[in-house]
Amino acid sequence: MITILSLGGSIIAPNAVDCEYIAQFKTLIDETLAADKEARFVLVVGGGSTARRYQDAYKNAACLNSAVTFSPKEADWIGVMATRLNAQLIRAVFADAAAEPVVTDPTADFVWESRVLVAAGWKPGFSSDNDAVLLAKRFKASRVINLSNIEKVYTADPKKDPTAHPINSISWKDFRKLIGEEWTPGKNVPFDPVASKNAEESGVQVICAAGRDLANLRNLFQGKPFIGTTIG
Repeated sequence: MITILSLGGSIIAPNAVDCEYIAQFKTLIDETLAADKEARFVLVVGGGSTARRYQDAYKNAACLNSAVTFSPKEADWIGVMATRLNAQLIRAVFADAAAEPVVTDPTADFVWESRVLVAAGWKPGFSSDNDAVLLAKRFKASRVINLSNIEKVYTADPKKDPTAHPINSISWKDFRKLIGEEWTPGKNVPFDPVASKNAEESGVQVICAAGRDLANLRNLFQGKPFIGTTIG
């Protein structure tokens, strides 16, 4: 069985690169592969705080120098490059199981023969979440597990709205109302609007869960009860 993981950059490098977390995550994937000889993983790596820091630097440069014109497309490319840096690190860590180069175009013609495939951002217009959906479609996987720094989707931002409450399950229609339709570079939502539209149209289910809770992730892999939000 192929499991598609959208691995948020915010859990790989919340501020600095979290080597301990990456090592523990690698151990969990290795244990899962050893326990199930048919298991394979696609790890789609995001840009997270690294992308946002560089995008913010670009915005600030545009504010400080009138000769610099801010372009959302250029900001998106900065984010894409951050995902590729993070993905290259993850592929190096998983080199024993991930023989192929990092995938940067989910629609390109490539062969995947090893047990782990690492992918990164593709192009402007959406986040790496959309690449995860495209790879789920390509490999006929019915769901994407989206790992970030939140354990569930909330009805609103709990940091701003004290009445916000967690959601266990939500339809794509209601989720898309919650996050809006427009993509902007660095947009911080549980799953990006373009990816959400694509997932709904493709019949792909998404599970949002806390990436740092590896015991919960193990339960997800094993089909046991888990903490998270099911979308779709």
